[in-house]
Amino acid sequence: MPTTKTAVVALTAGVALALAGCSSSTTTPAGPPTTASGGGTSTSTGTGSGSPTPSAVQHAAPPAVPTAQAVGAGEGALNIIVWAGYAEDGSNDKTVDWVHPFEKATSCKVNVKVGNTSDEMVTLMKTGQYDGVSASGDATLRLIYSGDVAPVNTALVPNYATISTFLKDAPWNSVNKQMYGIPHGWGANVLSWRPDKVSPAPDSWSVVFDTNSPYKGKVTAYDSPIYIADAALYLKATKPELNIVNPYELDDTQFQAAVDLLTQQKGIVGEYWSDYTKAVSALESGNTVLGTEWQVNDNLVNSGKKTKVLSTVPKEGSTGWSDTWMISSKAAHPNCMYKWMDYITSATVNAQVAEWFGEAPAQTKACDKTVDKTFCKTYHATDATYSSKISYWTTPIKDCGDDRGNVCKDYAAWTQAWTTIRG
Repeated sequence: MPTTKTAVVALTAGVALALAGCSSSTTTPAGPPTTASGGGTSTSTGTGSGSPTPSAVQHAAPPAVPTAQAVGAGEGALNIIVWAGYAEDGSNDKTVDWVHPFEKATSCKVNVKVGNTSDEMVTLMKTGQYDGVSASGDATLRLIYSGDVAPVNTALVPNYATISTFLKDAPWNSVNKQMYGIPHGWGANVLSWRPDKVSPAPDSWSVVFDTNSPYKGKVTAYDSPIYIADAALYLKATKPELNIVNPYELDDTQFQAAVDLLTQQKGIVGEYWSDYTKAVSALESGNTVLGTEWQVNDNLVNSGKKTKVLSTVPKEGSTGWSDTWMISSKAAHPNCMYKWMDYITSATVNAQVAEWFGEAPAQTKACDKTVDKTFCKTYHATDATYSSKISYWTTPIKDCGDDRGNVCKDYAAWTQAWTTIRG
């Protein structure tokens, strides 16, 4: 998910929502990678069992990393990097605990390191001290192409079979039809507005880019280099001469057009946000009346009943995020990590995480297990049509994935440009 993601209790509008803190567990550094024995995970350099799709983008091959061929007994420990709220052990809310049941079932003691940003997660994974990570799309390709994560053999994760197909073999979690993780949860970056301040109801992102906007100074935008994709997506629809196909694969001309639009937009933005609690406060106070938000932000505002917020995926589409559980190429406890990936995406547990955090579950069977029976409808959990309108965050790399070659701007260039835009 987003680069500054924090946990949320999101039981949909009308139900009280509470903020979730970080897990109190402390990560125990893993030792050097060991070869599994006694029926443990074996590896080969072959591919896993992901289901290819005709639209899969062909990129240069990542470093060759062995793929597990079997899962044996757990090694007794599991060291993972997670977004806050993804590995609750009852310390934040005694009724919210899916870590201890996992430990009891597998004898894998879970040690949690909460990552505050995608950049931090990438850095931590490079140490080799962690078995896995709940990576967002703006981190996954960096981890794949650096060789820090291994391809995933989805045949070893039984619950993968019933995960929403539109989250599989995607540009942010696979390369050349090979899965590098197990989808966990997702959401759209929606256009939100206060209906008491904004009329008529917007159906286009033009309202956040128009320099003559009547809402100048009350517009909000997400504070991250990945937000450049939002501008590119809008230009894809409104400036066809730029020939933008993928908002994360931008050559010099396309990239500069997006940067220019964002530089222009700065004149009407009242607040950039990365902390969702501040975004919620801005909507409630009226400092913000429209702009890019997460669905959970709107739910928090509406449940607080200080004001009302509406949202939509505009006609140009929307960016969004899909988180993926990935296993380290240096995992000291690969069996425990495979067991965790299957457990966390099981119907009951994936439902628990989704409701606690405030996101659409990846597991289709989770919708039968949510406490709030309207939860999956609110979050469009199994709605492939809704998902098709989302351009999920994908790490920008130089390889354009087409006949242009290695001329696209990579994440380092996006970061540099965003720093300049923000001043």
